[in-house]
Amino acid sequence: MKIFYTLLFMVFSIAVSAQEFIEEPVDRTAQPNTFKLYPNPAYQEVVYITTKLNGVKDVVIYDVFGTIALQDRIKTSLLNISKLAPGVYVLQITENRITMTRKLVVK
Repeated sequence: MKIFYTLLFMVFSIAVSAQEFIEEPVDRTAQPNTFKLYPNPAYQEVVYITTKLNGVKDVVIYDVFGTIALQDRIKTSLLNISKLAPGVYVLQITENRITMTRKLVVK
């Protein structure tokens, strides 16, 4: 019986020592999504985009196929989306070389 426990301990030790523990690097330069998009879902022809800096924003809106549905540069928080058909889009905002994305639903 002592041999059984010794073999069991050896097998367990080999199995544990064969595991690799990989530590994922922490990206300390990543900026959190610090902008607000409202209303979402959008029922009107405009949405409001506010950021921490509220500077000039380059806005690109992609449809579900990845094609550009709307591209604009805004200086205020107001974005006109009257050209968009109802559906789901991906909104990409670039301000001061920081890019942020959100999902936008147009009804």
